[in-house]
Parts: sequence; structure tokens; C-alpha cells
Amino acid sequence: MTHIENIKKLFSRDFVENPLLETYEVGKIHISSGQIVASDVLISPDHSAFTQEFPKGDFPVFVHKERESNCIAYAEIVFDKNQLAENWVLALCDHQNPEDLKEGEIFGYPVESGMGSFMDKDAQSSLNQLEQELFHKKGADFMGIYEEFFHSHFFDENGAIDQFAVLKPYDVKKENIIAFETGYGEGFYASYIGYSSGNKPVKLISEFIEIGTD
Repeated sequence: MTHIENIKKLFSRDFVENPLLETYEVGKIHISSGQIVASDVLISPDHSAFTQEFPKGDFPVFVHKERESNCIAYAEIVFDKNQLAENWVLALCDHQNPEDLKEGEIFGYPVESGMGSFMDKDAQSSLNQLEQELFHKKGADFMGIYEEFFHSHFFDENGAIDQFAVLKPYDVKKENIIAFETGYGEGFYASYIGYSSGNKPVKLISEFIEIGTD
């Protein structure tokens, strides 16, 4: 079974029913430009957006944890809960051609920090702007964007808070970031787009742990 066949079995309906997975609603992502970036922002702050243009608006995001490990296996954006995702394809960025892939290969993004994310291209720009502002403001005291921005959403003085978070670079702006732990940690992870019968994007899924459906 290929990854896409497995994704189709898990995510084509408006709910996920698999005893190996537990689903959590994270919150809503704001899509302003229609260009979505999936990346480890700590190592790829300028990662390319997918070539597919997605609907604009506010859309629910879910994470699906592998029950046995309590690790996040999938992250999902749902653009239209009233449409079934009938056709699935590998999500691509510029200059990526599926015909260039050998058997078992994928396009995706590398993770070294153990954290992945979804964000609009506008939110990526806001995050990079925030990092520059904090660097110029703090100088030698600047500890890096993870410590300055992300860390407090995942850890406090009592330890871990959660495995996912909704973050806004600027409170006065709508742009936000959905950040989450990626599977067992470091790796190279693909994303997939599910389309309706009318060829409209219904879902975007990033896969960190492949959960079998047989």
C-alpha cells in the first residue's frame, strides 16, 4: 500500500475512525494569501509555500496522535467539512515534479528541532519580521526565535504544557501559526492534499508516523 492510499483510507471522510489514533482540535488557522507553508521554521524560516492555492479564511486544524506512543502522527487542515476528499496528491513546492521521484521517495520538509508547523505565507513574513525586531532590540541577549517566541507555548516552570499550540507573531494582526511536535522527532515529512470531486482543496495533511489501515 502506498502512502497516498493509506492517507485516502484515513482522511477521505469528515472524521477519522481508527483505533490507533486519537484526534484533538488545535484551533483555527488564518489563511490570508492562500499560500500555505509547512516547515520546521527553526531551520527553514524561508521555506517555500505549496504551489496549490488554498481557500482564504479561518479553518480548523486537527492533530491525530498515535495512541501507543502519544506522539503526533498527522496534522490536518480542513477547508470544507461538507465535502469528501476523493482524490489525493503529494503536496508540491516550486520546481518539484513527482516524476522525478524514485520508488519510495517523497517531497517534504526536514525537521531537526522536533517541531513542524502550518502557516500562511503572510504569517511566515510576520514571524521573520518579529525575529529581526527581537534581535535588534535585545542584541547579545537575543536567545533565538524558539526561546523568545515558541518555548513558552510548549513549556512552563512545571514542565511540558502541550504538544501543539496556536501562536500569533503580533496580537494586533490576524496572521497565526499552528506549531506541533512531529512524530518521534527529527525526520523528513511529506504533506498531501485531498480534493473534492469538483477538484477543490478539501484537506491538507502532513504525515509524521504512517498508521496502517489494514
